[in-house]
Amino acid sequence: MTPIHLTLNGRPQALQAAPTARLLDVLREDLGLVGTRFGCGAQQCGACHVLLDGRSVAACDTPLWACEGHAVVTVEGLPARLREAFSAEQAAQCGYCSSGMLIAAAALLRAQPQPTDADVRQALDGHLCRCGAHNRIVRAVLRAAASA
Repeated sequence: MTPIHLTLNGRPQALQAAPTARLLDVLREDLGLVGTRFGCGAQQCGACHVLLDGRSVAACDTPLWACEGHAVVTVEGLPARLREAFSAEQAAQCGYCSSGMLIAAAALLRAQPQPTDADVRQALDGHLCRCGAHNRIVRAVLRAAASA
């Protein structure tokens, strides 16, 4: 096992894992960062997304070795204003999709600090919410943008 050096939630890390280890498994099983969820395992639901150098990516299909020298941010490392906006808008019904939605929202707000309703909907399009909280989630992202 070769160490993989990355920055995780703002802190430098040297992680030991098998060459085939998925980022999702290392985060959850080795580091205890369970906010990143396993959903479908096929990049279709959005539950496992993390920020990789500011881009929202599926951790279920990202090998750990691909993170060498990069910055990874999980839901635990996101700014409080996003979590507070989701809480204020009651945007997490069961909560399973919330971490992926929060990550996608963070990536959007980083790239476009004042998005429109349509921008938010497009950014969240690949993230499934079976509870039907989409409108509350969109309002939460717009609230977070307004509070910046």
